Amino acid sequence: MAAATSFSSISTPSPNSSSKIHKALTPQVSLDFDTSVFKKEKISLAGNDEYIVRGGRDLFKLLPDAFKGIKQIGVIGWGSQGPAQAQNLRDSLAEAKSDIVVKIGLRKGSRSFAEARGASFSEENGTLGDIWETISGSDLVLLLISDAAQADNYEKIFSHMKPNSILGLSHGFLLGHLQSMGLDFPKSISVIAVCPKGMGPSVRRLYVQGKEINGAGINSSFGVHQDVDGRATDVALGWSVALGSPFTFATTLEQEYKSDIFGERGVLLGAVHGIVESLFRRYTENGMSEDFAYENTVECITGIISKTISTQGMLAVYNSLSEEGKREFETAYSASYYPCMDILYECYEDVASGSELRSVVLAGQRFHEKDGLPAFPMGKIDQTRMWKVGERVRKVRPAGDLGPVYPFTAGVYVALMMAQIEILRKKGHSYSEIINETVIEAVDSLNPFMHARGVSFMVDNCSTTARLGSRKWAPRFDYILTQQALVAVDKGTPIKQDLISNFLSDPVHGAIEVCAQLRPTVDISVPPDADFVRPELRQSGN
Repeated sequence: MAAATSFSSISTPSPNSSSKIHKALTPQVSLDFDTSVFKKEKISLAGNDEYIVRGGRDLFKLLPDAFKGIKQIGVIGWGSQGPAQAQNLRDSLAEAKSDIVVKIGLRKGSRSFAEARGASFSEENGTLGDIWETISGSDLVLLLISDAAQADNYEKIFSHMKPNSILGLSHGFLLGHLQSMGLDFPKSISVIAVCPKGMGPSVRRLYVQGKEINGAGINSSFGVHQDVDGRATDVALGWSVALGSPFTFATTLEQEYKSDIFGERGVLLGAVHGIVESLFRRYTENGMSEDFAYENTVECITGIISKTISTQGMLAVYNSLSEEGKREFETAYSASYYPCMDILYECYEDVASGSELRSVVLAGQRFHEKDGLPAFPMGKIDQTRMWKVGERVRKVRPAGDLGPVYPFTAGVYVALMMAQIEILRKKGHSYSEIINETVIEAVDSLNPFMHARGVSFMVDNCSTTARLGSRKWAPRFDYILTQQALVAVDKGTPIKQDLISNFLSDPVHGAIEVCAQLRPTVDISVPPDADFVRPELRQSGN
């Protein structure tokens, strides 16, 4: 895809403009693709034709054809995505009666060997081994180590890959890192990506839950960056189907890493953390009890708002309100939209310029002692009073209770979503990518984890890059809402009616309806004592 267009060249109106700013932009290049194995389907999203492949366990029988020429799939790493993808691939290939070996590759001495053995991978049967021998012996190498580790080790990784083998990524970060140095991947290998739109534990959990109903899982994007022998597209689609993706849509590695790194710093993780902190503080300062304030922030967003958006879309949240509730929603939406866009715009440009990628690499280096300075690993993010209140609230929450919609909270959250949608739309991303990175991943994959056990349980089950970004950007959203949006509300600033009109008529709502028809029939179940999450987060809790 061509380089992203700058905001200035699109002439986006200022926050005080009354012009409509949303447009159904056509992607700058076609994301059409050809497959000889799977059925390609055309869908129309906001007037734009896009192409997808639907998943389902009934398609597992096609995996041997999709993976033709592949004898071993090496899954490198055991972090957020590694365990889920390795187990899903192994189980799907077994159901397809394929003899392809799925082998885990880890650093010698890694504590993850015990975890992998616990998932029935072993040295004895050739499904667990050293990282370098696994890479050298694999026809498809799924590189699922942290982004910072990829940046530090890419030369050695490339040198161990067989000619005509395939490098599989679940994130485009490495491409961005290489581009920042004027480099690219070796021309002797194919390079593909399959990027589940959810954390690893969600990928595995929904796959297991969907075993009896022809599948449930997390949508994935796929991209082919380099194809040396014409197999890359079918291999990528086979990989996605084997993971249990309900539908797979096309992207490029560049568009993927920009939208993904940006999205997790925005509504998916960082921004939602920032806004609930800001709103909890406001509500309690205005006399609301702590328990009620938590219910009207975190519980409201991760409960009834997420459920409504998942099944009916954002407009349904607004339409469910009374006339008085709609005015409160509009007040919050109008005051929050541009402050949220301000930070989101900055974040996107930091990602697109490579600045945010460099920040991730440097942060990874600070995890260890260097330059005579101590190590600074990531600290905890759920130890403040607000999150302790959350433990108390969850203890007495009736099973299945989603609570009522609190209009002010809904207005802020939906404004954040719409601002992120507009940034991605103006930057030329496809509607499939926009909706998955802003809406579906938030309400179907991530928010259920915060609903189960708080913010750390959501954030820290994700990748290192996501965890770092959430910690970095959450305070920015907290600050700007407190200093600008909430101040505007207290001053009685009039509602920007053009923003409300734009929201109500935005073509994204129709596109979300189409995507909702593709969602699996199973909602993710995340019990507080879940055993499918990171080992350090497995203690039973509230």
